[in-house]
Amino acid sequence: MRVDLEKCTGCGSCAEVCPLETIGLVEKKALIGEDCVDCGACQKVCPKGALQRDETPIEDAVPCAACPIFCQIKPGKTGACHRFINKDGILVRSIPLHRFEDVEEGIGPDHEAAIRKPLITGIGAGTTYPDYKPAPHIARATVEGVDVVTVVTEAPLSYSGIKVKIDTDRNIGQEGSPVLLRKKKVGHVTSEEYGSKMLSLGGVNLLTGKDGMIVARLIADIANREPFSLSVKDGAELDLQVGGSPLIDGETTQLMRVGCGSASMGLFAPYFLEAADEVVVLDSHLIGLFTEHTAGKFIGARYSGVRLKARMSTLGRYFGEHGKGWGGTPIENPLDIVEGVDHDVARPGMTLLITETTGERSAMFRLNERGRFEPIKLSEKARRAVNVISETCQPSRVSAIFVGGTGGSARAGVTRYPVRLNEAIHNNRAKLTVGGAPVFILPGGGINFLVDVEKVKVRAFTWVPTPAPVVPIEYTMRTEDYLEIGGHRDAMRPLHELLMEIEERD
Repeated sequence: MRVDLEKCTGCGSCAEVCPLETIGLVEKKALIGEDCVDCGACQKVCPKGALQRDETPIEDAVPCAACPIFCQIKPGKTGACHRFINKDGILVRSIPLHRFEDVEEGIGPDHEAAIRKPLITGIGAGTTYPDYKPAPHIARATVEGVDVVTVVTEAPLSYSGIKVKIDTDRNIGQEGSPVLLRKKKVGHVTSEEYGSKMLSLGGVNLLTGKDGMIVARLIADIANREPFSLSVKDGAELDLQVGGSPLIDGETTQLMRVGCGSASMGLFAPYFLEAADEVVVLDSHLIGLFTEHTAGKFIGARYSGVRLKARMSTLGRYFGEHGKGWGGTPIENPLDIVEGVDHDVARPGMTLLITETTGERSAMFRLNERGRFEPIKLSEKARRAVNVISETCQPSRVSAIFVGGTGGSARAGVTRYPVRLNEAIHNNRAKLTVGGAPVFILPGGGINFLVDVEKVKVRAFTWVPTPAPVVPIEYTMRTEDYLEIGGHRDAMRPLHELLMEIEERD
């Protein structure tokens, strides 16, 4: 690449999207590093057209044809996606081809069946491009007396995204709010799922938009369990990493609630009965009032007369609101949840325990002679109830599900009749895996899947500036079924020969 210094304004857009980070700013002007592979990422985002491909071939570079970017890779260097390295003038995969045994520990046990496990994985396989060619590796072997084929490739998936699950009661923003990476939209907040906030990031509309390369890189980083920072418009600042505890507005969330305020009533009723005359569990979805709740009544609690300042769902269950206070509600002072007390029912000396769904914050009060609650120390039994809540919670963590569609042209590398592959997948005659990990196939047309990224080997995901995440894909089936759906007979290789060849090459 070359820079027209008169046009360059030093906006920094080029440096943000450079896959190899070979471009930077010097004295408010873009400067191209010597390891540039002419991937064109910077050119695509430059608002002034200051960056242009250099038509002069890069000396000693080998053009990579694994995707439409056609990087020019110098000796000892990799292309934009970090997948291929120039070794003595030959492009080879930067990590070796992985067998299932290499990744099995992270995936966990599965049912015993001839086609449930791929013979090899797509990790390190390379890519079929153009897609009318057979897939990079089509391995054949006998498993439990069954002749089996595994077809592997690393597929660029423009139709893909990632769902991020954040275990926290803290409010992060309104559902539907844009999620931003350095002020660029990369997704949105979606519906909450039982004590967790959910982000939907990527998807074809964002990947094909003006900030698509930023989106593609983010998806790959998240899937590879790299740390990442996002912000929600008019909401929270998020510092996250798959497998780690979420950091929200600078505060770490340690525990994931075991249930909402109402569920807590049933889960911990025996402890609440002993803890205080009344127990309130604060929650942004459903607040629980123990003595009015069915669980409290069932176990013998008598209504305390406490009235809550919240909209009732059913007896003892009240709708909460989102905020940055206790239990993810707007309540900063726990007593603010109490609207009043029925003095015909309540009595001086009555105790009230208020806690969060995680037990991380709790407070205890006693009704005085003037009919007002005054703070007191938690009693031993109240402390026990709060501790039981905390001990029952799971550690708060961040997790992610990659969502992709493999119904595109990459199917041509598997079979001459793509719709037959779709049918085989949906009929369980063929097994789709990602890096050896099991997937959930969405019903209906196409081959849309979900996969837990923590089941996939780290660094198995990459991206290309088309832009698209690149995903290791495996199709495993009986050889007879493979041939029936139009598989590439001449491209099949005995597994042992394929592995020997790869070992010799590496």
